[in-house]
Amino acid sequence: MTDLLEADGLSKTFDVRDGSRRGRLKALDGVSFRLGRGETLGLVGESGCGKSTLARTLLMLERPDEGTVRFDGTDPFALRGKQLLAWRRRVQMVFQDPYGSLNSRMTAGQIIAEPWKTHRHLYASSRDRAARVRELLHLVGLRPSDAGRYPQEFSGGQRQRLGIARALALRPDVIICDEPVSALDLSVQAQVLNLLNDLQRQLGVSYVFISHDLSVVRHVADRVAVMYLGRIVEQGPTEAVFDRPRHPYTAALMSAAPKLHESDRGERILLEGEIPSPLNPPSGCRFRTRCWKATDVCATTAPSLTRDPSAPDHDAECHHPLQASKQAVPA
Repeated sequence: MTDLLEADGLSKTFDVRDGSRRGRLKALDGVSFRLGRGETLGLVGESGCGKSTLARTLLMLERPDEGTVRFDGTDPFALRGKQLLAWRRRVQMVFQDPYGSLNSRMTAGQIIAEPWKTHRHLYASSRDRAARVRELLHLVGLRPSDAGRYPQEFSGGQRQRLGIARALALRPDVIICDEPVSALDLSVQAQVLNLLNDLQRQLGVSYVFISHDLSVVRHVADRVAVMYLGRIVEQGPTEAVFDRPRHPYTAALMSAAPKLHESDRGERILLEGEIPSPLNPPSGCRFRTRCWKATDVCATTAPSLTRDPSAPDHDAECHHPLQASKQAVPA
């Protein structure tokens, strides 16, 4: 599988106010990952870990202070004019709130067709646009006759399908899904997730799938990246990360996830200590103040990614990785 999207060493810092004090918040600190064609990368972590900032950076809504993004071998931040416009259609987004992300004064057909006002070359005539609107509505499980309805006339799941149709309107290569099913009922969640999987098989689109729900990520993702305070602390194939987590934080997340069967429930890992402020992260390993495996070296030296030789592409940023062997080497 060839890489479509690559991030290398992305860092982003914001000036923020904490009460009467000003501070510097490093939302991203050396984030690196890759996304293959037709692949889904699940991005998980606690609120405030940097997931949304990473998504905004990939959409070029934020410019990184350091690091590079390569999309199909090209740095999008170096593009200008028509080249930049052509690139923007290739990365689209599905938002968390299926109602707030849609204009209530526009019909479903108008919402889907709106991007073509900018990218006019895709569908030049009004007849072509109307036909494509009907095709997209059918593709996401809505009726072609729904083109004349307004967002408030749809259910939550139908509105999210409409949001997906809008994202597909420009024939993108990558769709960033920011908690796309968290606002939906469980039965509707399953329908939307199955729709995303079907669309990926049909169209070959790649997803960056952001979620707090580990069961959802396991269902849709080919690979998983776990973030903590602006850094990716573990990443690898979904099965390897879920079944054999190497970073203590990942293991704690997995132990907290609900299990249906008693036989699947292992010992719960309870994290102790204070949750650090992103304005003043701990020295060395950022997770050390909550980690039961922390030693002196964790306080003085930031860990580097090490690879598990028994699992290709399974990396963890930890001085004392779980199930580690002496053969673990820098990634």
